[in-house]
Amino acid sequence: MMAKIKAGLLSLRDLFATAWWIVLIVGFGFVVAYQFVEPAPPKRIVITSGGDSGAYYHFAQRYAAILARHGVTLEVRTSAGSLENLQRLERGEAEVGFVQGGVIEPPENPDAVPDTDLRSLGSVFYEPVWVFYRGARPLTRLTELRGKRIAIGQEGSGIRQLAQRLLEANEMERESILLPLTGLDAAEELQQGRLDAAFIIAAESAPVVQVLLRSPGVHLMSFAQANAYQRRFPFLTRLTLPQGVADLVRDYPPEDVRVLAPTANLVVRDDLHPALQSLLLQAASEVHGHTGFFQSAGEFPSYLDPLLPLSPEAARYFKSGPPFLQRYLPFWLAVLIDRLIVLLVPVIALLIPLLRFAPALYTWRVRSKVFRCYGELRFLEDDIKHRFDPARLTEYRQRLDALDEEATELHVPLGFTDLVYTLREHVNLVRHILDKQEHAA
Repeated sequence: MMAKIKAGLLSLRDLFATAWWIVLIVGFGFVVAYQFVEPAPPKRIVITSGGDSGAYYHFAQRYAAILARHGVTLEVRTSAGSLENLQRLERGEAEVGFVQGGVIEPPENPDAVPDTDLRSLGSVFYEPVWVFYRGARPLTRLTELRGKRIAIGQEGSGIRQLAQRLLEANEMERESILLPLTGLDAAEELQQGRLDAAFIIAAESAPVVQVLLRSPGVHLMSFAQANAYQRRFPFLTRLTLPQGVADLVRDYPPEDVRVLAPTANLVVRDDLHPALQSLLLQAASEVHGHTGFFQSAGEFPSYLDPLLPLSPEAARYFKSGPPFLQRYLPFWLAVLIDRLIVLLVPVIALLIPLLRFAPALYTWRVRSKVFRCYGELRFLEDDIKHRFDPARLTEYRQRLDALDEEATELHVPLGFTDLVYTLREHVNLVRHILDKQEHAA
């Protein structure tokens, strides 16, 4: 039993002596490959939205519910709007945020290297610019509001910045009374007659829009110069609110209404884990991919507003859809397998040729033990044949006995034992040669 254990240990020693350099090379390859493995995605990220009564906040909550199904916590933080969202993203206080189109001027050279740490995941929905006003006379141009009391949104909001740009383009920003009201507050003031007009940016289903569409004495401006605005402000899209779409029974609006709309864009820090970017895009597709007043099914998310460079992960998503593994596996498992693939593929690429070479090297190591004995045996045979000295007969026999004993004690795997027996036969063959030389002498 002890002999078998000893033989096994020696075989393991031979195996390790053969394979240590393979382990070393593979270990080095493992270390190198690990440098290219993305760390595991964080379990918690922050999204900066907007006011708690706005569309940004509403959609952020829906994103949070979707990500929660995949084991990721999305913390929703309210803000004053797009400008504050950008500031938070730049300071690293949030990883994701909604930003209204037009808030950032696109670069003059799209091919230039961006000097920002922010990337766009694409546009996720249209944000129609609703200009509601009081009065019996239909208004179709902003210049007709000159000198009026106009609500343009609170400081730091995207609607305020956009309203100021549109009013400035009409040379009337200094000739009107601009008030920092927005949402339902602006709607109430407009209904009570304390405002003449209000800029509202919200989805068609937003309560403030539905309230104002049905408010007596309040009308929706149809932009007669919609094409001109679209040319001067490329981030704006000309949309049509079809006749009767808001209320078929009352046929409201009574005719098609032309409105302008920037897009809401999902912006992330460029160091956000690619797997989480893909997960956010999947959530955006689930939330915004349906048909609406102004959009077709599957139109969003898409890269409509080049306010920021498109994230490489978003570019792959728009081209090929979600990553293959995330389509069929739970998010955590897909991420784990994806990381293992990056780690193991180069290691396996190293192992395949090494393992093909390893058996030949192992065979050579085992056979080399026998061949060392053969070298000594061959030298002894030549000595006996060509330089036989009867006085050294005892020495010759001792050397042959030593070789036979050494061959007997060789521990080789079972598949190589034939080499040992062959060696012992050859030792006996040299003994016969020695006996002949002795008789001849």
